[in-house]
Amino acid sequence: MAQDPTPPLSQASLAALASIPFSEAPSPGYVVHLDQLEKNCQLLKSVSEESGAKVLLALKGFACYSTFPLIRRYLAGTTSSGLHEALLAQENFGEEIHVYAAAFKPEELRKLSRFAHSLVFNSAQQLAKGLEALEGHRRPELGLRVNPEYSEVETELYDPCAPSSRLGTTRAALNRAMESLPTDLLGKLDGLHFHALCEQDADALEHTAKAFEAKFGDLILGLKWLNFGGGHHITRPGYDIERLIRVVKYFRERYRVDVYLEPGEAVALHTGVLVVTVLDLIEAGGHQIAILDSSATCHMPDVLEMPYRPGILDAGLPGEYAHTYRLGGMSCLAGDVVGDYSFREPLEIGQRLVFLDMSHYTMVKNTTFNGVPLPAISLYSESNGLNTVRRFGYEDYRMRLS
Repeated sequence: MAQDPTPPLSQASLAALASIPFSEAPSPGYVVHLDQLEKNCQLLKSVSEESGAKVLLALKGFACYSTFPLIRRYLAGTTSSGLHEALLAQENFGEEIHVYAAAFKPEELRKLSRFAHSLVFNSAQQLAKGLEALEGHRRPELGLRVNPEYSEVETELYDPCAPSSRLGTTRAALNRAMESLPTDLLGKLDGLHFHALCEQDADALEHTAKAFEAKFGDLILGLKWLNFGGGHHITRPGYDIERLIRVVKYFRERYRVDVYLEPGEAVALHTGVLVVTVLDLIEAGGHQIAILDSSATCHMPDVLEMPYRPGILDAGLPGEYAHTYRLGGMSCLAGDVVGDYSFREPLEIGQRLVFLDMSHYTMVKNTTFNGVPLPAISLYSESNGLNTVRRFGYEDYRMRLS
């Protein structure tokens, strides 16, 4: 399993998260530190003010709507990957609601047309069919997602601009499609969208933006906006904010368009933890194994998909400290293993462990596989303390299966 690719927390962030009263939190349970979340939002707001970009919350990365009253004070709106995320945004966030999907059903488009700020289509054919579906209905601003065929993403599973990607249309595919579609179709567009990053710095954005401009620059004039997608690790310590601002300003000034950024991870980066409990300690194959009341496959699936090794408060790499354990989940999946960690003292049954950076791509990707209970959700701030806003039980498992 891969070692930590996740950016290290600053000492201030680590100290803030360590101040959470973990013994009072449900186990398993996510805890979002609202003060840390607000610091991220304040930074994103400053980027927006300096660059002129509009920053959106990508709900695919973080959709804990109990935090939306805080986030909407700083961001321009949300971006969704379909009808249900968009409805969540309408009910709990407001502001601008942008929606992109690899494909839309006509009835979804008609529902979205009532409140969406923009609809972004994945191909010229989808755009044409979308216009047909929206005939006689309110028409939001329309966008087309394009593939600049440039990417610096190393993990293929997360590379939206791979050669055979289904996400976005290449220039060659767009040109072929336009041979059989109405000649004025592209004239109905309000914007273009590309998304090519994953946990990357502004240098990758700058390179991608140049590739985008080389392939699609002739289509930008006359548009209202460009959307540079997500994957921008803006709130990571050391991120090159000045370069990001420079790239955004270049496109805004040259083409007289609005520019959108839609981070999900950067909004919630380093703001949350997952509190778990050691249920059992066993030995197998020369490894000391701790069984947790949590699960990698159910509660933090990116650990297996990415893969990556999340940090644990007061723990180290294997062999770094005196006592090394393999941490396993409670599901029946043989590979439900988070990774190997070392501790200064032997673990004990009933002991709490705290996984770091567990706000983004955790709650949104949970499953109830094996009937494993979902973690509770709590919010914490220095002024208001710990507040558990959601607990899950048997009915949450049962209602999904009928």
